[in-house]
Amino acid sequence: MTKVGRGVAIITGASSGIGLACSEAFLGAGFEVIGLARDFSKTTLDHLNFRKECMDLSCPGEIQKTLPGILKSLTKPLKVLVSNAGIGKMGYLEQLADSDIERVIATNLLGHILVTKYCLPILKKQNECSDLIFVGSESARQGGKEGSVYSASKFGLRGFAQSLRSECAKAGVRVNLINPGAVRSSFFDGLHFEPGPGDEHAIMPADVATMALTAVNLRAGTVLDEINMSPLTKVWQSK
Repeated sequence: MTKVGRGVAIITGASSGIGLACSEAFLGAGFEVIGLARDFSKTTLDHLNFRKECMDLSCPGEIQKTLPGILKSLTKPLKVLVSNAGIGKMGYLEQLADSDIERVIATNLLGHILVTKYCLPILKKQNECSDLIFVGSESARQGGKEGSVYSASKFGLRGFAQSLRSECAKAGVRVNLINPGAVRSSFFDGLHFEPGPGDEHAIMPADVATMALTAVNLRAGTVLDEINMSPLTKVWQSK
């Protein structure tokens, strides 16, 4: 049964992939969703309770300028932040452009930190349980060839989430971390490899969204500290 009036969920990277799937799932569960992403021009989701806000999450100045105003405009309690936005630039370290390195770190780590910084005081003020959900990666647990910068950003995000876990518990904010393996999404559009073609070779964005909503629906006294999701069979193919 759909619950009505559950408050606001802010979801980053909401224009596609995991972020879009989370937006659909949380709307279906009765939340009003504010989606943050750089570009919504290809996003077809149209829902009365879905508010699109364009923001380049790799640009600290844009977050600092735009997000406070969005938060001040809220008319219902902010109950959930799904901090999901991320990009991948793979290659041997010396082959990566400095600008690509900076963008990966800014999007995958600094952007999460800044968005959380602005949202956390509001989440802490709720009279009941609220949730901070980070979408990490299996690369936060094990580095791999051609993934040095990407893994560094995800390892950093994992440490950030773990530290916040103990900082936020007394305020009733549950800090959850989901580490997906290969997800069949536009993440691989600019890369030279992708998951194999079989259903068992990749997670679907909706799988991650289901897990995020599961974390929110848990009893208030229980927190999903960290969960790792993997395809049944790991197969990669060149593009």
